[in-house]
Amino acid sequence: MKHKTCNMKQKLTTYNLQLTTNESSQRGSMLVFIIVGIFFVSLIILGILTTATGELRVLRSTVQKELALQIAEAGANYYQWHLSHFPTDYQDGTGAAGPYVHDYTDSDTGQVVGRFELSITQPSVGSTIVTITSTGYSLENTNNKRTITARYGIPSLAKYAFLTNDLVWIGAASSVSGQLHSNNGIRFDGTGNAPITSAKPTYTCPASQGCSGNPTKNGVWGSAPASTQAFWDFPVPTVDFSTMTSDLATMKSDAQGSGVYLPPSSAQGYSLVFEINGGVPQVDIYKVTSLRAHATGYDGANVAHTEDLDYIGRTLLLSNQNYPSNGIFYIEDKVWVEGTVGGRALVVASKLPYNAATAPSILIPNNILYTVKDGTVSLGLIGQKDVLMTYFVPNTLEVDAALIAQNGSIQRYDFSGNLKTSITLYGSVMTFGRRILYWVGSSGFPTINTIYDANLLYGPPPSFPLTADGYQQISWSSD
Repeated sequence: MKHKTCNMKQKLTTYNLQLTTNESSQRGSMLVFIIVGIFFVSLIILGILTTATGELRVLRSTVQKELALQIAEAGANYYQWHLSHFPTDYQDGTGAAGPYVHDYTDSDTGQVVGRFELSITQPSVGSTIVTITSTGYSLENTNNKRTITARYGIPSLAKYAFLTNDLVWIGAASSVSGQLHSNNGIRFDGTGNAPITSAKPTYTCPASQGCSGNPTKNGVWGSAPASTQAFWDFPVPTVDFSTMTSDLATMKSDAQGSGVYLPPSSAQGYSLVFEINGGVPQVDIYKVTSLRAHATGYDGANVAHTEDLDYIGRTLLLSNQNYPSNGIFYIEDKVWVEGTVGGRALVVASKLPYNAATAPSILIPNNILYTVKDGTVSLGLIGQKDVLMTYFVPNTLEVDAALIAQNGSIQRYDFSGNLKTSITLYGSVMTFGRRILYWVGSSGFPTINTIYDANLLYGPPPSFPLTADGYQQISWSSD
């Protein structure tokens, strides 16, 4: 019995030892599993934390970049405001070269949170365009910078292809490329590709526009194709023609200082012939001594004009003259203008103070052609009274210029039976009175092509009148 009891104790002890060993083994395995699990979970958490940290860093950088862009934009807006108050100050009121650095203050906290640096490029000769480069950054990260480049310009009065205070009749064989506006009624039978606007909701159509019995017509009407009628718009606000009145006294002073000034001729007037000599734009200036006889003409008011409009005798005053430094030719007499233009110039026929009986006109006896039509060449012609196409102009005439008839009309008188072929006006036409170049079935140019020179908008001829619109944004870009 004793022996059996002893054996049972041995077996029980062995069993207990085996059980303890198995439990220990299981616990060890569990511990390893837990450690491995903790390791992998740690790796996952570390990955999440690393990703989150990276995303926070990217988010922070993005926020700083956006703040830098807003600061740079604030700089461009500030200088646009500065130009609206000081249109010719391109040095930020300092009188010194830039860049110009300004603090940027958070409007909520009143704290300075960044700065912007401005570089201003003033307009080149013959342009009104100012380029503003604004670089912004926050004080928290001065290396994270953003730059904005904005271009602003003042539109010239030559924003219109055709502008008038009077009636307009565009014939079926004629076309207008660019904006047309009249403060009066428009009959439009031709083609156009830009806004055609009248300040009149309706008006009384006279016989001079082909109407019988003085009917009431819309501000713009006619037999133009539907594609052109889509551009019709009336009524629109009146264009104040007082803005066309340039400072002739200043032009005269500038011409006397560094331009070409010609006093009354004590003859018939002056003749300017633009030309290119050896690739250099130049001009010959003559005094007109005698005129070529022709038939009597009648203007838009049916007033007879017996004066002759073409020169025949001339005396050379200045030969192969370069354009003056400021491009201004101011003539206190009639002036005939023709030839090939290769630079930027302004020709003014004016006698101050204004007197309707003595105000001089500009006469065009021949083609006026640009060497190129890329904006680098422009000519302005301002007649204090009229701009007239003469009797003996070519049958096919082209005039490349921005034309202003300040107190009169751009026209060719009705010389009965003297019918031409066509006229092309490349540039801009501004006339207080009517533009009359064709007298139906009688004389003039049955085909009239008006082509707008878009370069004139911000790159007009020297000292050409500007609008009262102030600086307008032309382009905006960021890095």
